[in-house]
Amino acid sequence: MKIIDISQELYSSVVFPGDTPPMPRRVMSISSGDAINLTDVTMCVHNGTHVDAPCHFIDGAPSVDQLDLQRFVGTADVISVHGAANAEALARLIPSDCKRLLIRGADYITADAARLIVERGILLVGVESQSVGNPKSPRETHLILLSSNVAIIEGLRLKNAPDSRYFLFAAPINMGGSDGAPCRAVLISDITLI
Repeated sequence: MKIIDISQELYSSVVFPGDTPPMPRRVMSISSGDAINLTDVTMCVHNGTHVDAPCHFIDGAPSVDQLDLQRFVGTADVISVHGAANAEALARLIPSDCKRLLIRGADYITADAARLIVERGILLVGVESQSVGNPKSPRETHLILLSSNVAIIEGLRLKNAPDSRYFLFAAPINMGGSDGAPCRAVLISDITLI
């Protein structure tokens, strides 16, 4: 079994323009005479590798603690796309039995590609960029995916995961009422699934 970490290191992660960067603050230190080391962190829940909840774009929609965790655990296909991931490219590259799709290299997912993902019954889509949507107008792609219960992971690092099928584990942190949450995403290869 081989485990591939596809998460960003949080403190050095790319931050979406306007979001609060992660800021750790040591509040207790053994070297200063305290009994333990203890750190507080201030951050936006959309920093680093993270999950978007439907309520991030849809008022009254489920928060991250209400998401079905089965969407974040199971087989996943890694594909490579350069530039915008559009429907034409994805139609050629997505395996017919794909349930979870991780896209390396795409700047964003176009609205027509988001519709294709929904039509194919894909449970989860993940990207390396900090947003699945076009930076100039991210709302449409998010709405298409989130309103159809397609889970979204943003900020992945797929450089060590060649295009192939893997077993994915990428559950978000259980943060009640939150519009997103960090996750530690890993792929497992060379595994026989029961």
